[in-house]
Amino acid sequence: MINKIVQSMADAMAGIKDGSTVLLAGFGSVGQPNALIDGLIEQGAKDLTVAANNAGSGHVGLARLMELGRVRKIICSFPRSSDPVVFETLYRAGQIELEIVPQGTIAERMRAAGAGVPAFFTATGVGTKMAVGKEHREIDGRTYILENALYGDVGLVEAWEADRWGNLTYKLAGRNFNPVVAMASKTTIVQTQHVVGLGDLHPDNIHTPGIFVDRVLHIPYGDPGSF
Repeated sequence: MINKIVQSMADAMAGIKDGSTVLLAGFGSVGQPNALIDGLIEQGAKDLTVAANNAGSGHVGLARLMELGRVRKIICSFPRSSDPVVFETLYRAGQIELEIVPQGTIAERMRAAGAGVPAFFTATGVGTKMAVGKEHREIDGRTYILENALYGDVGLVEAWEADRWGNLTYKLAGRNFNPVVAMASKTTIVQTQHVVGLGDLHPDNIHTPGIFVDRVLHIPYGDPGSF
């Protein structure tokens, strides 16, 4: 019987290795798997490369993971979002690497990884520092640069509902990067607000099929009737 529901945070985080690339879903705090980030902090993996929309804020979550010296490199679109004190301090001290990627490009790099597309050409970034060192090609009279797919060893996802097969739904803007993170990661770990019975999710409402999901941890909050 397929059952991807795990019973503890320790089970969810088991086996994450030092040096892993971790894809982190969420747009700011919306759709961000905060409990799993705290679980990763507790788990202890270090020398991580983290890809996320931003570089965290304050001293919690991703910012706390960086503050503890566990992140070697951050790949993100907005390193200086609200209260980026930890990132700025580390970056100015030369203690963390930064790769800035436009938001649409980082999403497409993850989607490409999940779709088995190793690289693609885009006009975004042409003529800027982000294009330095990348292959340029002219197609139909316009210049494009080559961007590689972005694969994750681990993907951390926040869902609204999940069943034991790992089929997922997201709520409104909480969908954001979650589907592409799930697709692009070798091991996809999900925190879900609600666990439902097998067959209770209408096929048309499944945003991420269970084939992309490895572990699901129930972190209950919210009202299932408000979906």
